[in-house]
Amino acid sequence: MNATPRHTTDHRSEENERLALTGLLPPPPVPGLTPDRELLLKQALLAEAARTEPSGTPDRRAGRPRRRLLRILAPAVVCALTVGGVVMVNLPDTPRRSPSAAVGGAPRATEATRLLDRIALAAAAEQRTAARADRFVYIESKVAYAAQSAGGGPVTMPPVHTRQVWLSVDGSRPGLLREEGRPDTRLGTDEPVGTLDGPGATPRPGTLHSSGPSVSNPTHTYVASLPTDPDALLKLIRDETRGQGQDPDQRAFGAIGDLLAETWAPPEVGAALYRAAAKIPGVTVIRAADDATGREGVAVARTAQGQQTQWVFDRSTYAFLGERTVLAEAGDAGPAGTVVGTSAVLTRSAVDHAGEAP
Repeated sequence: MNATPRHTTDHRSEENERLALTGLLPPPPVPGLTPDRELLLKQALLAEAARTEPSGTPDRRAGRPRRRLLRILAPAVVCALTVGGVVMVNLPDTPRRSPSAAVGGAPRATEATRLLDRIALAAAAEQRTAARADRFVYIESKVAYAAQSAGGGPVTMPPVHTRQVWLSVDGSRPGLLREEGRPDTRLGTDEPVGTLDGPGATPRPGTLHSSGPSVSNPTHTYVASLPTDPDALLKLIRDETRGQGQDPDQRAFGAIGDLLAETWAPPEVGAALYRAAAKIPGVTVIRAADDATGREGVAVARTAQGQQTQWVFDRSTYAFLGERTVLAEAGDAGPAGTVVGTSAVLTRSAVDHAGEAP
């Protein structure tokens, strides 16, 4: 009768020993994902995020209305980047502390940070062939920018028109800017272009790349060489835009917006630009915004000097659609919410010659 208990005890002892030995073994290897499988998983994640993205009407709250000198300028051609209406205010060149810092000093993710992370993930997953150095980056947009008379008063918004830009990939050949109702403008190292020292300044003759490419004066090759670490990229942008007016946070946000609007950043650089933008204090989310063609999406925005700049993204794919600038405060130029600048990117491609459509 003692045989059965001994057998049970021996069996339990063997089982415990087996479990103990198993715990000493390394975990079994997990097979890596193929690139196609990884892309499918990213797309599924983005689709799920889009389904859970809150929807609603735009946040129309604005600061207390007050009078402010406002000058809305037509876009100036400086390295073929879109320049909307801005207000020139010189503030201390010190970035403000991010409001997203928790009491213990540990950052907490804001709605804008979470949205920009999804946008960065979508940008990084983009499949694209690199543009050769001997080609041109072609960008076609619809744009409109408000104007205000020298005596002040409400701004006037012209009709949306087509804007086409051809930029030499390595900056070695003249490019071209073409806008409806205006003569073509040659862009290149040996061609004169109008340069503005600041909003409202008289254009002076200059050359596009006389001082070499930079964040404010980029070539495609330069953009492709930007750091993919968001902290390093944001530091470079702050350093290269220092002293260009406005507060440093808005300068950085504006510079990133210019790079998004009229360059064709490689996927990994585009993702880094969005993650760098997420580190700028004061960035918020507008849950419904339109681009210049009426495409509705979700926007990432920042308000400074009485204006709010909005980057509009497709709500499902998180593709960059365009920009919009609105008055954040009621004033001489119009009520809060008045649109003073709008754009919509229609085509980005690489072509062999300036003036050639893809």
